[in-house]
Amino acid sequence: MVTRRSLLAALLSGTAVRGQSALPPVTALTKGPQFHWFAYYDKLQFDPSSRYVLSHQVDFEHRSPAPDDEIRLGFIDLKDANRWTEIGRTKAWNWQQGAMLQFVPGSRDEVIWNERDDKEKRFVSVVCNIRTGRRRTLPAPIYAVSPDGEWAVYPDFKRLNDTRPGYGYCGLPDPFAAIETPKDIGIWRMNLKSGKSELIIPLAEAAAIANPHEDMSASKHWFNHLLFNTDGSRFIFLHRWRGPRQRPGSFATRMFTASIDGKSLYVLDPYGRTSHFIWRDPAHVLAWAWHPSLKADKFYLYKDQTSQVEAIGPDVMTVNGHCTYLPGNRWILNDTYPDRQRNQNVYLYEVATGRRVELGAFNSPKQYSGEWRCDTHPRYSPDGNWVTIDSPHGGNGRQLYLIDIRGVTKA
Repeated sequence: MVTRRSLLAALLSGTAVRGQSALPPVTALTKGPQFHWFAYYDKLQFDPSSRYVLSHQVDFEHRSPAPDDEIRLGFIDLKDANRWTEIGRTKAWNWQQGAMLQFVPGSRDEVIWNERDDKEKRFVSVVCNIRTGRRRTLPAPIYAVSPDGEWAVYPDFKRLNDTRPGYGYCGLPDPFAAIETPKDIGIWRMNLKSGKSELIIPLAEAAAIANPHEDMSASKHWFNHLLFNTDGSRFIFLHRWRGPRQRPGSFATRMFTASIDGKSLYVLDPYGRTSHFIWRDPAHVLAWAWHPSLKADKFYLYKDQTSQVEAIGPDVMTVNGHCTYLPGNRWILNDTYPDRQRNQNVYLYEVATGRRVELGAFNSPKQYSGEWRCDTHPRYSPDGNWVTIDSPHGGNGRQLYLIDIRGVTKA
């Protein structure tokens, strides 16, 4: 029988244990003296051919970004000795999600990221063709982009910087900081061709929807973590608040879904503890949350706009992680926060069998904690052959690593 202790020892030594073949190969894509990372797990880091890999680059760690801290943006060519090419720079970034750098869905060449326009005192986004260098600036930032590449939705990054450091952008103060539920900010939708945007869900509207599980009065509200479903018909977002009923530094959460125009709002998880999530298909969401069916925090699969919920891998995926489905939905890619040995464990979970396949245990030194921690945030390539992670385990700061999973998924 494979115990957790024997598996951990094998992971640390790189040897195999009974029930699992040798760990897959891991290759460093970047190196010092600069530090590199991609950031969040639900963005398109790879181009459609799985050749180019996007990356942020910075020359410091272990502190919050200051208004004048500028980072570089670039891509790695997997077919040219992992050569890194700069494509831009920005002052609109954070440690957990970078500058929202990502390939525009459906495009082979276009990449989008956020920047700060100090002259206009606003955050904007830039679309760049990585082959020609041609770029255009849109008048608002982006968070999530629809699968057809036509629309983006975004929250107020000034308020995020105030309410959840590590997810907003510094340099522009929140004019509504003293207002608990402002009606003039919330979630906007922008057309990526015209740049036209509109406020579709004001914070005050979501806060006014009754919550039978907790009194939200005297609380400060904000939105975070937006993501379109797989056909672009709806999107998900987290409504969060902090008030006298929360412990210092903590907050409560409701998971909402809405149609692409911000209508048909639905509270998919009302119980206050939703964390990481991913759409499996247009109608189902996998999320780490608490649910009364098990009276426990687990991964649950929710059917949108219904009360149907089922636990997924409750005895195997036992801790919170950054979850995604590989193409075909046979496998769930996931990770963990640092365990007692400070190892972040990256693994695949086979849905049909309940089998867990370890991809590696990556040590994260203690100084990588809080706002400037380095989560692995595993991402997959479109062809399903590769996984990338951010990790400081190599001893030269946060860098990008490539894991070859063909021996698992093609077996």
